[in-house]
Amino acid sequence: MTRASLNKQPHEVASMFDDVAERYDLTNDVLSLGQDRVWRKEVAKAVDARPAQKILDLAAGTATSSLPFARTGAYVVPCDFSLGMLKVGKKNHSWLPFTAGDATKLPFRDDVFDAVTISFGLRNVQDYDSALREMYRVTKPGGRVVICEFSHPTWAPFRTVYTEYLMRALPPVARAVSSNPDAYVYLAESIRAWPDQPALAGHLQKAGWTKVAWRDLTGGVVALHRGFKQS
Repeated sequence: MTRASLNKQPHEVASMFDDVAERYDLTNDVLSLGQDRVWRKEVAKAVDARPAQKILDLAAGTATSSLPFARTGAYVVPCDFSLGMLKVGKKNHSWLPFTAGDATKLPFRDDVFDAVTISFGLRNVQDYDSALREMYRVTKPGGRVVICEFSHPTWAPFRTVYTEYLMRALPPVARAVSSNPDAYVYLAESIRAWPDQPALAGHLQKAGWTKVAWRDLTGGVVALHRGFKQS
């Protein structure tokens, strides 16, 4: 299986990410025109990790997203269901506690983490409502969730251009730099099918999160959603 389908069977998605693991970070950098670095900095600010806090980084892949939290002195757990991604990450950052896990059935006790975050991964979860409830379960009372995900540009002309880029420009660029370009066709399709900003906020509230808000990045290409678990 080289390309997942939009019904998002977990084994298909995991296999797809196994295939792209070796060049995943490079490909993302090229396809986003370097914007992924900016987005990850904004995630780090939103999570606001502190020394000795416990941070769960879901869909962590090779742990590129986990490193900013570790640098603050927080204890960060990179978690992913792609063993290929975890293998590459462990090779490069052997000191991090990489953990294999499904976002809909997290292998952690209740009320463990000060913050849970997921960047560009919730979209690939088969039942993301279950994942949002699981994130809530493992977060301490008063803790927070930060979700960084591709979203819907708010300015209509730009939205049209962006959609054309996803479906026409992204596949040939991916063929040039990715180890599995078909995977990026799936990713483009999954971005188009994803709920918009208010709809995702509604899913967070349904899962129990309070004070839910979002902030658009790059004109809404990406949105940062944040919520809190009641104390």
